[in-house]
Amino acid sequence: MWRTKSFSELSTKELFEIYRVRVATFVVEQNRVYQEVDNDDLNALHVFDQDDHIVAYARIYKEDQGVTFGRVLTDPKHRGQGLGGQLLEHVLSAIKKHYSGLDISIEAQVQVQGFYQKYGFRSVGEPFIFNSTPHIKMVHDPL
Repeated sequence: MWRTKSFSELSTKELFEIYRVRVATFVVEQNRVYQEVDNDDLNALHVFDQDDHIVAYARIYKEDQGVTFGRVLTDPKHRGQGLGGQLLEHVLSAIKKHYSGLDISIEAQVQVQGFYQKYGFRSVGEPFIFNSTPHIKMVHDPL
């Protein structure tokens, strides 16, 4: 079941599962060492699908005068089932509901920019290294 919750609405188990799967994906699987849990979590909307564990996740938050989202993931055991597309549709729906009219920009890992382009995102500028991984800035028209 898909959920969208603020930080204060998350149960301790949901928060644990979110951090568990994020660290497993972005630190362990991608072999990157960085501070994965940060202050943006406190002000973010957390969008996720959950059975016993989080199977897909992203967070959305205001940044400057616009909105961004990140930490987009699908648990490895559930990849290839279309959850990434469903997640992005829920993220865009939440942005339209909570941040309507704001510019949308993300810093996407270069290897997934084609995925975001399918949902109306455009690449801007040149790739750059962020947390030891090539990223590219992408923008979407306000919803």
